[in-house]
Amino acid sequence: MKNILITGKNSYIGTSLEKWLMREPDKYKVDTIDMKDGSWEEKDFSQYDVVFHVAGIAHIKETSDNEALYYKVNRDLAYQTAQKAKQDGVEQFVFLSSMSVYGIESGSIEKNSPIKPNSAYGKSKIEAEELINKLQDNSFTVATLRPPMVYGKGCKGNYPRLARLALRTPIFPQIDNKRSMVYIDNLCEFVRQLINNRKSGLFFPQNAEYVNTSEMVRLISEAHDKRVQMTKLFNPLLRLLNVSIVNKVFGDLVYDMSMSEYESDYRVCGFRESIKRAETNYMKSR
Repeated sequence: MKNILITGKNSYIGTSLEKWLMREPDKYKVDTIDMKDGSWEEKDFSQYDVVFHVAGIAHIKETSDNEALYYKVNRDLAYQTAQKAKQDGVEQFVFLSSMSVYGIESGSIEKNSPIKPNSAYGKSKIEAEELINKLQDNSFTVATLRPPMVYGKGCKGNYPRLARLALRTPIFPQIDNKRSMVYIDNLCEFVRQLINNRKSGLFFPQNAEYVNTSEMVRLISEAHDKRVQMTKLFNPLLRLLNVSIVNKVFGDLVYDMSMSEYESDYRVCGFRESIKRAETNYMKSR
């Protein structure tokens, strides 16, 4: 049996992983811990084989006032947690980083693409990676994940905003773009395999196919028995609007697919089915 500690109580990814693993209670024992106060420092980590560190700050607007908090939580707290895990004899530390370390809003990321974060979030994540990796040795394995946008029932960020828009608008731009994304069940299965095999290194889990924003909106509407009309009428205007929000929705941003191919298949759900599951569950939960 694998004993796993997830940092970041009530986090979306942490809670989802716990539910995913507890489908096999004879193989996994999972605890979660709140990192918002200093009580975690008194906890004995020695009983755990793995610490999965997901605690962090994301999905809030960056300002000069909160910039220091990003480093305090996303970098310093992550490093302190990894240090404690190693000191207490934990075998594997899994760190949730981000695609944001590359600092681009559009384009293709390949294995040797430069790291150029342009936000406190991205900078704090890559600095945490660098510190934590220095702790690795024969007895302490470090695995770092840089997933693209994670989506699924109950997620935060751009997906729920797009889902709300899909249910409200009768018309939507038809854009031929490509985005790397990862459905939450695919990510959880990837982490499960990572833990089982005590893997170390840098990993880029994503869906088996790139996501087209217009197709995603159409499928979300379809899941709710609604119909949205796609049009290319607005495309010339969107191409002229070189602003962040337009790039995030309609631009191309992908990992080269070869970066996400591993020995075992972790893609348990295809894109079309993932939207159906997420939105069907969403309707049942309302």
